Amino acid sequence: MSYQDAIDALSRMTPELFVRQGQPRRKFSLDEMRTLLAALGDPQKKFPALLIAGTNGKGSTAATLAAILQASGLKAGLYISPHLERVNERIRLNGKEIEDGDFARFFFLIEQTAHQLVESGKLPQPPSFFEVLTAIAFCAFAEAGIELAVLEVGMGGRLDATNVVEPLLSIITDISLDHTEWLGPDIASITREKAGILRPHGILVTLPQTKETNQVLGEIATELDARGSSATPYMPPMGADPESYTLEILGEAVEVKPRLKGAHQQRNLALAITAAVELAAMHFPITAKSIESGICATSWPARLEEVEGRGRKWILDVAHNPAGAWALRGGLKSLKSESKVLVFSCLRDKPLEEMAQILFPLFDEIVFAPIHSARATAVEEFGRIAAKLQVKARIAGSIGEALEIAAQLAGTDPVIVSGSVYLVGEVRSILLHQGS
Repeated sequence: MSYQDAIDALSRMTPELFVRQGQPRRKFSLDEMRTLLAALGDPQKKFPALLIAGTNGKGSTAATLAAILQASGLKAGLYISPHLERVNERIRLNGKEIEDGDFARFFFLIEQTAHQLVESGKLPQPPSFFEVLTAIAFCAFAEAGIELAVLEVGMGGRLDATNVVEPLLSIITDISLDHTEWLGPDIASITREKAGILRPHGILVTLPQTKETNQVLGEIATELDARGSSATPYMPPMGADPESYTLEILGEAVEVKPRLKGAHQQRNLALAITAAVELAAMHFPITAKSIESGICATSWPARLEEVEGRGRKWILDVAHNPAGAWALRGGLKSLKSESKVLVFSCLRDKPLEEMAQILFPLFDEIVFAPIHSARATAVEEFGRIAAKLQVKARIAGSIGEALEIAAQLAGTDPVIVSGSVYLVGEVRSILLHQGS
C-alpha cells in the first residue's frame, strides 16, 4: 500500500463521517487510545516527552523548544497540529518531516491493528483521525530512538490523545475561549481541561494570565503537589528592543534574537526557554549557547510570515480565534504594515463576528474566500457581517480568485491572509509552489 493510499484513507476519517456513522466526534476517555497503543507495543513509553497545552501559542512554543533541543545535540521529536499543506508536517524527527514511506508503513500497521481490535471486541470503534496520527508519531519516535519528544496537545488536554504519556514537563500557554462546545463555556472550564496534562508531583511551566486562569491553575497544581515554574524571568526587559535583547540564562548572558515576529511571541519564547532551563536541571545537555542557537534557528510558518509571490509581498497568519486576531492586530502594528486589504475566511464554529470586530476595521477592503471544509462558514454569513460592520467586502468564487482580487485592490502594498488554517495553508501552497 502506498503513501497516497494512506493519505486517501486518512482523509476519509473526518469528524463529520464519524458523526454520520453514529460514532462520537469526541471521545470521553483515553482508554481506547491506551488499548491501541498497548497492541502496538506501547511506543509512547520508549521515549521521554513534554506536553504543551493552551489555546494560542502552543505550536510556536513547541517549535522553539524543539529547535533548542536540536541545537543541544539531542535527537528531538516534534508532534504538532494542525498542518498547513501536508499531513507529514505534524510529525518531525530532528527537524525533518516523517518520510512518506514511513508514514504509510505506520499508518497501515495501525489500521490493521485497530481492525483486529474492533473485530475481537477490544475496541468499540476504529480510532479517530487524531488518534491515528498520534499513534503514528509515537511509533516513529520510538523506532527512531528519539531522546526527547515535544508534543503539542490537539484540543483541551485531559482527554487529548497525546495525554497518555507521562510528561517530564507540562507547559501551558495562553488560554482563551475556543472550542467551547467541547471544553466548556467559560475560561475556568477550559483551563481545567488544559490542566489535565499536569501530573502529581510534576512541573508546570506557565506565565501569569487572567485572574480566573491563574486561580484554576493554582488550585489544580496545589491538589497535585505540582511545582510551578514561571517563565516571567525570561520575558524581555522593559524598554528592550523586541528584535534583540539580553537575558541571563543558566548563569550566562544570552543575546536573544527572535525569528518569530509579534509581541505575543515573546511569551511563547519565554515558555520555551523556561522549559529548556528545567530540562538542563534534569541533566539534559542544554546550555546557554544552545538555547541562543536554537532560538535563532526556529522556523514556524504562517505566524506573521512574509511571503513573496506573484510579484508582491503577502503576510500570512493563522489567526483562527479572537485571541489570535488580537495577536495579529498587534503584530501588524509592530510590523508597521501599510496593508489595507485582508483575504479572510473561517470555520462556522468560530466566533466570526467577534473576530471581524477585531480585524476588519483595520482594512479598507475585505476579500472573502471559500475554503475546502465541511465546517466552512457560508459566504452569505460573511456578507451579513460585512454589512453590519459597514466595511467594503467582496466574495470570491475561489481562493485563486480571492488572491487576484486582493492583488488588484492592494496596489503595491502587502496583502494580509488570515482567519483559517485551511485558507492560509492553501494560499501558502499556491504562492510558494505554483509560481506566479
